[in-house]
Amino acid sequence: MNAPLSLHLLPTSIEHELFGPMAVPTFAEVQEAADRIAPYIRRTPLLFSRSLSDMAGGEVWLKPECLQITGSFKLRGAFNAILSLTPEQREQGVIAYSTGNHGQAIAWAADVLNVNATIVMPADAPKNKVQKALAKGAKVVQYDRMTQSREAIGMQLLAETGATLIPPGDSPAVLAAQGTVALEALQDLPAATRNQLALFAAPCGGGGMMAGCNLTLQALSPGTRRVAVEPAAFDDTVRSLASGTREHNAKSAQSICDALQAVTPAQLPFTINQPLLGQAISVNDNEVLAAMRFALEDLRLVVEPGGAVALAALLAGKLPLHGASAVIVLSGANVDMPLLVQALA
Repeated sequence: MNAPLSLHLLPTSIEHELFGPMAVPTFAEVQEAADRIAPYIRRTPLLFSRSLSDMAGGEVWLKPECLQITGSFKLRGAFNAILSLTPEQREQGVIAYSTGNHGQAIAWAADVLNVNATIVMPADAPKNKVQKALAKGAKVVQYDRMTQSREAIGMQLLAETGATLIPPGDSPAVLAAQGTVALEALQDLPAATRNQLALFAAPCGGGGMMAGCNLTLQALSPGTRRVAVEPAAFDDTVRSLASGTREHNAKSAQSICDALQAVTPAQLPFTINQPLLGQAISVNDNEVLAAMRFALEDLRLVVEPGGAVALAALLAGKLPLHGASAVIVLSGANVDMPLLVQALA
């Protein structure tokens, strides 16, 4: 487990392996993002769960980003990134690569702000995510995740069109806005709980939301332990924290958690997560299905597999509370119906 680091000791910038010099966002930028995106997103509620609290042996609060307008926290980063562009950049359009939720969010935000959007999505992305991006007027370019690189396709389109690329993780504006998930949660907690919040746990793919939330938590609640939760087959952050370098997942890896199928931790998020993230753990698909069923039956919430991993870890006893309090993020709701039926079977 890594010892927490003061925010002022984070680097101010990195040399990204694809994009060159890139600023590391600050907590002040999280606050600015909160004001900028407020007119466009839903401030999701913070829900106390008595049943989860009784089961976990501590006070459990849920941040249900599954209730966000596009069914995912990704809308926060999408709006902040596009709103941060100059008028000239907006005129040229935007490009995003995504397993689904980020692309859907970019398509929505671009439609609202009258900006052309192209989304690079894997051919096996859930159909509902592809259809929703198309319904918002975005152009969808599909690829084979086993043989092609979404980053390479994105860079090629960037060179061809002059548009602005908005990656799901390696974007300071995106990361800053994802940090508003934790900001809202801390603001909405009762004061007594906020002052002694023991745990903040959230799903992790490329690590963008966790990185943004780490900026917020380190600034406002430095004593809170932060845990990223991944699918067992895509536990790159678990292994990267252990080794100290960004590890890769096997190309043959499979999981029902389509939203969290990153090849490796994104470079900018890992710069923040490596020193600030307390721990990363993984859950298997059966634990995820059980969490999806619990969310629907007990919480009356539809949660997609990737959005349910932190809840799955809590239910599986991997996040012991010992009487303390916790915030658990449910990050998305965009699940194909056959998979939801499987969770209920």
